[in-house]
Amino acid sequence: ITRAQVSMEKSAETGKDYIYVIGNAPTALLRIVELAEAGRLCPRFVVGAPVGFVNVEEAKELLIASGIPCIVPRGRKGGSNVAAAIINALLYETAGRKIEEAGRDGDTKTQ
Repeated sequence: ITRAQVSMEKSAETGKDYIYVIGNAPTALLRIVELAEAGRLCPRFVVGAPVGFVNVEEAKELLIASGIPCIVPRGRKGGSNVAAAIINALLYETAGRKIEEAGRDGDTKTQ
């Protein structure tokens, strides 16, 4: 068993629904899907971007097929830097929408 799998087990024990960002461990993605299918974990969202050769493509495709909301760069490419870039893009997009909404409502403050 890998440390990444143990981490997902510990997360499931908290009983909370988290956003998971995985950039290096395909076994973490596999365990997220297994725990979700067993009803022990209910991720709000998963960024699944591990890089490598062993189980990477399989883990990504399994996550996509699971129905868990996710962003996954298909294939063997990925890594922590790619996962961080995906999160940054989501944050920038969210911040941009809040600023636009504030402008439409006549509010001059930015969030």
